[in-house]
Amino acid sequence: MSDILLLDHGSGGRASQRLINEVFVSRFSNPMLDSLNDAARLEISGPLSMSTDSYTVDPIFFPGGDIGSLAVHGTVNDVAMLGAEPLFISCAFIIEEGFSLNELTRIADSMAHAARSAGVSIVTGDTKVVPRGAADKLFINTTGIGRIVADPMPGGNRAQPGDAVLVSGPVGDHGLAVMSSRAGLSLASEVKSDSAAVHEMILNLIKAGIKLHALRDPTRGGLATTLNEIAAQSQLVLELEQTAIPVRKGVSQAASILGLDPLYLACEGRVIVIVPAEEAEAALKIMRGSPHGEQTCCIGRALQPGPDTGRVGQVLLKTPIGGKRLLSMLEGEQLPRIC
Repeated sequence: MSDILLLDHGSGGRASQRLINEVFVSRFSNPMLDSLNDAARLEISGPLSMSTDSYTVDPIFFPGGDIGSLAVHGTVNDVAMLGAEPLFISCAFIIEEGFSLNELTRIADSMAHAARSAGVSIVTGDTKVVPRGAADKLFINTTGIGRIVADPMPGGNRAQPGDAVLVSGPVGDHGLAVMSSRAGLSLASEVKSDSAAVHEMILNLIKAGIKLHALRDPTRGGLATTLNEIAAQSQLVLELEQTAIPVRKGVSQAASILGLDPLYLACEGRVIVIVPAEEAEAALKIMRGSPHGEQTCCIGRALQPGPDTGRVGQVLLKTPIGGKRLLSMLEGEQLPRIC
């Protein structure tokens, strides 16, 4: 096989079959995929969670991950946000002519490892090779399916006054890691993406009987934008303690130099969990004992809108000196092609 991708690799002929079998099927192998039918036959019962996403991150390799592992982690996490156990993933590759076969193989290896680690199967897919200039290296589209096990199902509209707001670790790592890699910046302290699958943490909360009112994956727009979405959906005010929000020192310093706010930088391995206040301590303990949740913090609470608290849909940040400032939803694209 050529060491670069040619248009022939997307023709559906022998070159396509070699690419599919040697790069993808050999790595993603499972009974559903290996049949190589036009669709995968799945056995699932009960309510389902389904999500689709496209990954165009630039650069495709960055500190702490790459476009392949990011595609798996992002899909698994989105499916899990309804209190679901992720089971199956489809993936479609749009590849620019001339792309390195070695790099494609490296990405496929990364996807296979991420899927095995998350306990999900890649069961169907597609490959398209487009002419030079019609795409930028590689785009990946995925769809994930999982079985909802939380009852009742969490949702952005289910937060209630008095609820505690938890986040599973430091925020802003992914956005800054991708940006610094893209720009060729050498930071004083190494910053890596937090890209990871967080579904095990959520399943541990469900098994323990924790009442999950809302779960969200703070990707594009970061923590602040995601909380604005929840506040609007639930018709509440969310009040945060600035000193309680975990941000790594290196991320904070670099973001300050670059004129960025870590609260608006994308995360790819964090989850926002909103639970009744009386269950916050139990939830914290479970999350801190789960993979990727060791630095979980309680960062705020949900309030009933009013003259003394704020307007519907607002997110307020209490500063260390006792003042408050409004955290509005992100305007514009702070960092394009971050995931």
